[in-house]
Order: sequence, then C-alpha cells, then structure tokens
Amino acid sequence: MLELGEAGAGKGEVPVLRDGEPVALLRSTDFWKEGSVAVVGDREWVLERRSGGALVGRWAVDPEDSARFRAVQTSMWRGSWCADLEGTVVDLEPVSWWKGTYRCSTGGTPVAEGGSTGGWSPRPTLTAGDDVPLDAQVYLLWLLLVLNRRQYGVVYAVAIGGVVGGSS
Repeated sequence: MLELGEAGAGKGEVPVLRDGEPVALLRSTDFWKEGSVAVVGDREWVLERRSGGALVGRWAVDPEDSARFRAVQTSMWRGSWCADLEGTVVDLEPVSWWKGTYRCSTGGTPVAEGGSTGGWSPRPTLTAGDDVPLDAQVYLLWLLLVLNRRQYGVVYAVAIGGVVGGSS
C-alpha cells in the first residue's frame, strides 16, 4: 500500500511511503493549478492540470505538451474519471463520497483501491497489485489527492502540507 507521509522539513514536500519506507517524493509547484513534481527513483515527473481540466503526468525531460499519464472526468454527477496510463485505461469510480475512497478498474477488473489514513488529517492511500508500475501508482495517488482536495477544499491540502500545490 502506498500512502502520503507527513510533510517534511522542505516546504511542500511529502514522501510517498510503501509499508513505511519512502519510495517517491511529491513536491508542490503551484497550488491553484494543482501542480506537483513527483520523484520516483531517478525519474522526475511533472504532474499538472491542463486547460480543459485534464490531469496529466509527463517526465520532466518530455516536451511540455506531452502526457504519459492523462485523466479526464467522465461524469461530474457520479464523480467518475478515466485515466490513460501509457496505454492502459483505468476507470476510477467513487466507492464512498464520505470517506473519499475510489475503485480503480481496467475492463471491469479491479486493479487498485484508493482510500485514506483516516483521523483528523487524513492522507490518501492506494492499494494496487504488483502489475501496476510504481510510476503509475504514484500518479494515481496524486490523482486521488487532487480529487480529495477538490472535495474537501483548501483545508485538506493545508492539513497534509500543501503537496497538491502551495507556495514553495
């Protein structure tokens, strides 16, 4: 299971943990544009909202208009999203609005589940199978963070250190 750790000493930096061990880092870049940078291994990802509302991820060395990962909302009423993870289509459907949990499936088969740590300062979690690459898992965790922030507002982002964005 991946989860966001506590905000570190660096403003707007939050570790991504798997079983308590850091596997990536999320760093805020722009609060209002929902921008972040994810560092996974030796690769840096730029995660951002594009005009039209798509939430995309690209390697920092890729052209600015490219997207390796791309999520678009498919139903505002149901809160569902569709993500293209380098050719693998993953549908995200809310399981519980109250808890901010999502089911991620490919062709109707569950591949991941998004949840939260609970408590006063909940942080998103993602439980995914080994067949989902770590880069894609970090992107999905960031996507869940953005969706939860939108649902719960600015207070949620501040409670977890402003990693969705914030002044850097």
